[in-house]
Amino acid sequence: MLAYIVRRSLYAIPILIGVNLLTFWLFFVVNSPDDMARMQLGQKRVTPEAIEKWKAERGYDKPLLFNSEAPGLASLTHTIFFEKSVRLFVFDFGSADDGRDIAHDIQQRMFPSLALAIPVFLVGLLLNISIALIIAFFRATYIDHMGVILSVMLMSISALFYIIGGQFLVSKLLHLVPISGYEGGWSAIKFLILPVLVGVVGGIGAGTRWYRTIFLEEINKDYVRTARAKGLAERVVLFKHVLKNAMIPILTGVVVTIPLLFMGSLITESFFGIPGLGSYTIDAIRAQDFAIVRSMVFLGSVLYILGLLLTDLSYTLVDPRVRLS
Repeated sequence: MLAYIVRRSLYAIPILIGVNLLTFWLFFVVNSPDDMARMQLGQKRVTPEAIEKWKAERGYDKPLLFNSEAPGLASLTHTIFFEKSVRLFVFDFGSADDGRDIAHDIQQRMFPSLALAIPVFLVGLLLNISIALIIAFFRATYIDHMGVILSVMLMSISALFYIIGGQFLVSKLLHLVPISGYEGGWSAIKFLILPVLVGVVGGIGAGTRWYRTIFLEEINKDYVRTARAKGLAERVVLFKHVLKNAMIPILTGVVVTIPLLFMGSLITESFFGIPGLGSYTIDAIRAQDFAIVRSMVFLGSVLYILGLLLTDLSYTLVDPRVRLS
């Protein structure tokens, strides 16, 4: 078991290094520090002196990979690559272009993101699996057909429709909850009810259809026919046998998303005014704050790789044969 964990963990290292190198190439080679300065300063204020001052204030005035003027090891450490990319591996995100500490911002904004993402994840998971099981129980009937049609319809609707429609109906017409905003503590609940509802409803179509496919695939296997031949009720076969054996494909989609809950929802947080990491990233893109964008891209890569690793490890708990692969 330990050897399996170590082997899977080592697989993640070259992937993370590759993502880091690609990010560095995109942000500092394709889009050079001079280009960043011109976009920040604007066309009317761009002068060679202003560009050099902007770069010096943010540490972009150093060589990219090798500093020939620095002695010894400093020739590698006093470079943009080391200070802006290598330090990300120890989660040293540095400062934003306006001087704010990025790590402090992430620590402050992660809790609103989790307060929104965790209820959406848990309620959506329970609801999607329950509806999919009911549809699978009544397979090949009008309930099954209507369930598939409704799922496809819900999948076809844009997430913006759910957000704007929910704000108009629940907040503007019915005045049940605030249309946007956020407060700390227990007061945050009234601001999170509508975003959570929108997130759950928006994911029902795709989630139900996917879980229904998994359950129907399991229903057609030999062990299910054997259970029926023994005289077990269809309800017992579905909930005790099919659901249990469907856990491996379910874990594929569930466990990998758990670390990504930390990142929040870009669209939902922006429309509802929730100060989470999703809106933090959107605001950085609008302000062309490349330091924040670069940090969030790297953090998202780390969390996604962690999710894949957790998925592999969860397989060993459900099916011990996976340890041999």
